[in-house]
Amino acid sequence: MSPQRCFLFLQGPPSLFWPRLGDALQAAGHGVVRVNLCLADRLFWPRRGAVDYRGRLASWPTWLAALIRDRGVTDILYFADRLPYHVAALDTARTLGVRVHAIEFGYLRPDWLTLEPEAMGRHSTIPRDPARIRALAAGHPAPDRAVRYPHGFVTESLREVTFNLTLVFGRPLYPFYRSDKVYWPVVEYLSWLRELWRRRRILPRDEAFVDRALAGAFPYTLVALQLQNDYQIRASTDYAHLEDMLDEILTSLARDAPADRHVIIKTHPLDCGLENWPIRVARLTRRHGVEGRVHLVHSLRLVPLLTHATGVILANSTVGLTAISHGVPTLALGDAVYTVPGLTHQGGLAAFWTAPEAVDADLARDLFAMLGAHYQVRGSFYNPAGQAEAIATITARLTARVG
Repeated sequence: MSPQRCFLFLQGPPSLFWPRLGDALQAAGHGVVRVNLCLADRLFWPRRGAVDYRGRLASWPTWLAALIRDRGVTDILYFADRLPYHVAALDTARTLGVRVHAIEFGYLRPDWLTLEPEAMGRHSTIPRDPARIRALAAGHPAPDRAVRYPHGFVTESLREVTFNLTLVFGRPLYPFYRSDKVYWPVVEYLSWLRELWRRRRILPRDEAFVDRALAGAFPYTLVALQLQNDYQIRASTDYAHLEDMLDEILTSLARDAPADRHVIIKTHPLDCGLENWPIRVARLTRRHGVEGRVHLVHSLRLVPLLTHATGVILANSTVGLTAISHGVPTLALGDAVYTVPGLTHQGGLAAFWTAPEAVDADLARDLFAMLGAHYQVRGSFYNPAGQAEAIATITARLTARVG
């Protein structure tokens, strides 16, 4: 049996998943410590005994090291691994020999969560070597991708809005808290009023265009946009802004692609409109002289668009895993856990238009088997039954790790 451990919870997802996981670890005989960094943290941790940190970010590592020593912390858990407080916590933990576990939404969405050491994306410890992937996949079945634990969009969005607005308006109680939000939450949420009105107008037009594309009106490459405020853009790419990525893609389209090749740029479903992609894309198409070949669309038909495309280009979205699972040639321009020879195109953007490297179906199956066996947990942050399954699995995995 593992020796007793002490788990320190830092910022978690905007649900009651975090305190329920704390209850489970405590019931298994382990210590639990919680640090609240802002009022939103307090709201989603109704258990007693949490410690509030109200100091400056610069003083956080010293304060945290003292807490770790005082409480005998052996493990740290956090959500959003690139939050500045979490980045500093990882450095402190390494110095003190404390384990760190990143828990996030799953690579295998929906119905899966990620549990991996330390961090994700560019900082992930998931192997990128095909031989290592095959070895870790050996003896493990492909993960079950059937949806068991659905939750409504309103369920997740209400908790997200509650967390962020509590963070904003609770600032007087935590005056030095440093948020890393790209947009001020109040502005972001108000922008949705305009964006929803805009989508009602453009959706019939965009879906009619998608119908034409799927019917074979022209050959196209799909570009799947992520959110500008996505951690994995800031932490796991070299782009200051996603417009820089589009500029690189359209430069190559004009120079390297066949003259009949089109590009469909699909916006993220949760894009609030603050980046004003129609204006940005129109400016880029004029700059590169590719008017009429570049199309910005809002559509929920991701898989049909993928499977009819000559290939998909993205930064590091989990859309890449969907493309790989369907055998669609994929080019990731940022760091992604699936950027592996045999899974994604390794030959650069210029060659991708005419000679995209094929997906090795056997290696793809091994990738998903490895992820499901070692780095993913079945369950949900929001669905009660999914919470229960994930918490049981995470508790078992965490308490089994010794040394």
